[in-house]
Amino acid sequence: MCVAAIAWDTHPDWLLVAIGNRDEFHARPSAPLARWEDGSGIIAGTDLTGGGTWLGVTEAQGGEGSRFALVTNYRVPEGAQPGRPSRGKLVTDLLVGTSPGELGGEMARMNPFNLILADGGRASFLTNYPEVETRTLSPGIHGLSNGGFDVPWPKTLQVGQAITDWCARGETDFEPLLAALRDEKPAPNPALPEFGPEPRFAPVFIRNETYGTRCSTVIAVDRQGRGTIIERSFDTLGGNSGEVGIEFVWPLT
Repeated sequence: MCVAAIAWDTHPDWLLVAIGNRDEFHARPSAPLARWEDGSGIIAGTDLTGGGTWLGVTEAQGGEGSRFALVTNYRVPEGAQPGRPSRGKLVTDLLVGTSPGELGGEMARMNPFNLILADGGRASFLTNYPEVETRTLSPGIHGLSNGGFDVPWPKTLQVGQAITDWCARGETDFEPLLAALRDEKPAPNPALPEFGPEPRFAPVFIRNETYGTRCSTVIAVDRQGRGTIIERSFDTLGGNSGEVGIEFVWPLT
């Protein structure tokens, strides 16, 4: 039950602000945020089972621009089907510059997903449910969870409001955004479709020893093309288990 919010091209100082929680089984191995050493320029965590990532950026290098991508599963009644192509690899492919058009057939075979892709001064929303679709992301605040795009689930609205308030205050400190991702209080009168029969999924931050919030991430790119990505990790009890912060360059042309 991951949740994220993105402020895209909606503030005079910030081109992109994105925050999100990765919720996953604690037993699924992963590596923390880092610059990948394969020459790709990717800065991301790594899913050591699927080999891809759930969220990351590509650092500008060799004349190539920067990219940002974030994927969430789309929750459907039948659940994820085994043996389908990795959605984490999709993020990796997009980060290294493969166009969505080149991946249309592969996306159709994947389990359902929502994805945000930003490339320089452009951004798009991608999904394969109920069919493969790519559309331009309009300037504004957008929420992403495990339902449809911009569906007003309470936890999605909470993280969207956190970005809205942060921008309105003219903040430069990212701690309030990380604190918002740590909120364990369910919204009042949450909508049942958000979590069905499992209310433990209702909070922004899920504390559970089997399946819970593994990390919180903040990404921000200012109008001068300076980028920052911060990842804070959590253990099975919900305690902080590490933090990584990396700066990068995001050309705007």
